[in-house]
Amino acid sequence: MTDSEQTIDRSNIEEQPDSPGVPAPGGEAKSSGKSVPEPAARGAEADVQDGDIAEIEGDLDELVKTAAQRTQADFENYRKRVARESANAQARGVVSLAKELLPALDNLDRALDAAAQDDPLLEGVRFVRSELDAALARVGIESFSPVGEVFDPAVHEAMTTIEQPEDGAESGTVVEVYQPGYRLGASVIRPARVVVAA
Repeated sequence: MTDSEQTIDRSNIEEQPDSPGVPAPGGEAKSSGKSVPEPAARGAEADVQDGDIAEIEGDLDELVKTAAQRTQADFENYRKRVARESANAQARGVVSLAKELLPALDNLDRALDAAAQDDPLLEGVRFVRSELDAALARVGIESFSPVGEVFDPAVHEAMTTIEQPEDGAESGTVVEVYQPGYRLGASVIRPARVVVAA
């Protein structure tokens, strides 16, 4: 084969249209312009996508779990708040009723003090007084009579003072109770009305 024939053959190869798998003069295979991923790269992309999906599903599960815990905590807080408000409302109702009953109890006490011992109604008045006192005790209200205690303005109301008590009580102590006090737990419904040693 002559040099001119070799040149023609070479030029024919160079002028042929690009086709897949045909090496170009630089030795690289040319493609038709479409990007075709190689099998190894395609597998890596699938792994990344599967990993991303698994991570997203894990995050969603965590979010659902957190939301459920938050909802449960919110419900518990709501339940406690409703129970506390209900207890407070009940206590306010009990205190309100007790304040209405206390004057009747005071009048029964005055009737018992003034009644003659042979009065046939005395036993009935004692019974009514005892029943009212027991009803108050059932809802947590108790009376207190602080004779001999140190005067405390938070729970006692001083009606008067005595300069020199007969029994030699210390100064600042309660020597007599005009009206007993009433309380519901630590809350004073009515302070005890007392006489205090000066």
